[in-house]
Amino acid sequence: MFKSLFSRQNQPKAKAAFEPSSIARPSKMGKLVTSCLPKTEAQQQVLQKIEADYQQAEVLLKRQFSRPIVQFTLRGKSAGTAHLQVNKLRFNPILLEENAAEFIDQVVPHEISHLLSFQLYGRVKPHGLEWQRIMQDVFNVPADTTHQLNTQSVTGKQFEYFCDCGPVMLSIRRHNKVLRNQTQYRCKNCAQVLAVKA
Repeated sequence: MFKSLFSRQNQPKAKAAFEPSSIARPSKMGKLVTSCLPKTEAQQQVLQKIEADYQQAEVLLKRQFSRPIVQFTLRGKSAGTAHLQVNKLRFNPILLEENAAEFIDQVVPHEISHLLSFQLYGRVKPHGLEWQRIMQDVFNVPADTTHQLNTQSVTGKQFEYFCDCGPVMLSIRRHNKVLRNQTQYRCKNCAQVLAVKA
């Protein structure tokens, strides 16, 4: 099995401490009901922003939306994820603390737009026209598909592989799959199988 790599960035190794999650549970309509208090001021600000964005969407779209479960349990380099069918948002607590303003301005509306798009249109392309319209028309935010946050503090150990294009960094998970002969990875640009330098 071959997989294509999309990122050729070399990020240094760093391991961050991880704290237990704070969870906000949804009510059918209306305000978020928290099952435990957010652990930080930034997490409280995210919860307030979620509620404000939902109220704004309800006014502009002229309908009510059930509030999502909110968790601060996401690890890795992703800032946030939206779980469409269970109406849940997960945010990376480490990246949140390091980038609170960008989370409030971009990440929160980005993830809410995924949930609203699913509730309004069903299963559509993740960053398709429906999602883009919600981002731009409801939240007045550029429809950027990825964040530009510094992820150095949450990047795990990486291994250097090579192709004709140069070095490519693989995560420890991908590296272990190669070692176990479960898969091989190809460079997206030159299609050569990536190999560890002998």
